[in-house]
Amino acid sequence: MKNCIILASAALFAGLAVPVVAHAADSGIVAHPDRLTYRPLSYTAPRAAEHRIKLKNGVIAYLVPDRSLPLVTVNVMMRIGPDLDPAGKEGLAGTAMHLLTRSGTATQTAQQVEDRAAFLGAMLSSGVGGGGGGNPFAPPGLGPTEASATINLLSKDIVDGLGLLVECLKTPAWEADRLKLRREQTLQALKERNDQSASIEEREWSWLTRGDAHWTNRWATAASVEGITKEDLSAFHKRYVGPKNFVLAVSGDFDRATMTKQLEKAFGAWPTDGERPAAPASPTAAAQAGWYIVDKDVNQGRVSIGLRTIDRFDPDYQAARVMNDILGAGGFSSRLVNRIRSDEGLAYSVRSGFDGGVYYPDAWRIQFQSKVRSVAFATQIALVEVARIRDSVVTASEIDLTKNKMIESFPTTFENASAIATTLANEELTGRYQKDPEYFAQYRDRVRAVTVADVQRVARRLLDPSKMTVLMVGNAKDMLAGDEKHAASITTLAGGEPKRIPMRDPMTMKAVANP
Repeated sequence: MKNCIILASAALFAGLAVPVVAHAADSGIVAHPDRLTYRPLSYTAPRAAEHRIKLKNGVIAYLVPDRSLPLVTVNVMMRIGPDLDPAGKEGLAGTAMHLLTRSGTATQTAQQVEDRAAFLGAMLSSGVGGGGGGNPFAPPGLGPTEASATINLLSKDIVDGLGLLVECLKTPAWEADRLKLRREQTLQALKERNDQSASIEEREWSWLTRGDAHWTNRWATAASVEGITKEDLSAFHKRYVGPKNFVLAVSGDFDRATMTKQLEKAFGAWPTDGERPAAPASPTAAAQAGWYIVDKDVNQGRVSIGLRTIDRFDPDYQAARVMNDILGAGGFSSRLVNRIRSDEGLAYSVRSGFDGGVYYPDAWRIQFQSKVRSVAFATQIALVEVARIRDSVVTASEIDLTKNKMIESFPTTFENASAIATTLANEELTGRYQKDPEYFAQYRDRVRAVTVADVQRVARRLLDPSKMTVLMVGNAKDMLAGDEKHAASITTLAGGEPKRIPMRDPMTMKAVANP
């Protein structure tokens, strides 16, 4: 009975349904965990309309009160990213958003701003991207083309905190010493670009799947970083940082009506409106199908296999997510993990990734890392599993497990007030709210509707081996030599020698050797 009590307590703590135990005759303990039954999960997703307000100047804000702790978080989210960098000024967006809350204001030095935040016990930060980009309180769902400026502090100090955040947003000073520090930090990061095989894999994968001309492949260089001036930052700020490009996510200890008045006052008067940029441009070049290899003298080979597929508005989006979970995203229940890691012990981590492009069709991708000698065998297994999910139907238990997991884990998307506010605000900022306002309300029904036939149909539609890109990064000689224990050969799999991709100079991003 003690074990049953622990299970019930854990379920209550997690906010999930409590198991209804099928008691054994004497002990009251079930003979096997698969005999546990659960009450149906009852959960209603938050609706945007319940939290969405429109300020007098047009700014949309999502307010989610939570009186459990005396804290408030205000996230000012913006459609800003490297796609907006002018040619020759690559790195400008990231620099501007990093310095927005770190370079002083018209009335306070950078040190004074930091001292004021410290006095308030506040976390004040900004940056591009979610959960990173220099902004640890950024919404984790933000992508590389969105930015945020955030303050988190005690609710009793919200007026002062809002004032400090807004002052940084309105009148950043771009202090010379802070710009110099940011430049030095960025240049140091550029020098380290070739140190890790993971970094090489990411940038070459982007080039292969999106093309040289796409904005994701206009990388910052030493010349572009050194060329960013205070005037560039001011012009960028004036153009993009303003009410037309703001979506607010506010959560914590506040009264909704009072907070609305405070936001109206804080964001009401602005020196410039700013502009909301158009959606980031989609790739125009076809992805480069085929086999590619980058020679890096490391004993672990990194492998990416994939191709561009669909965006998140495609009718097959949920079926593709179910298919991908069964294939490689479902952890130890997925086929790739079972075969490559559990059965053969070839990789510690292996997965397939599919999120659906936010603005345009983006890549579905298998990734793993294995000893260079076993790369060929692991790759062979991965391709066999891709063929299997295309050529045969998945089992009822596989699809039920995946669908139940997706449905029952759905409430964690909104696990607290901050998650509710930032998730809904992100939907607004990136456009799904406008195109599919009932997405969250209908999510579970759409997942339930996916059938075994749908999984095979979408696998056949999307996972065309002839269109796939295979990229390997590691010791090329050893990867091509393979492992004597297994009859697997990269040359055989590829139908010839993979194309060599030259290493790039980390400061210029130009090839330093012929392929």
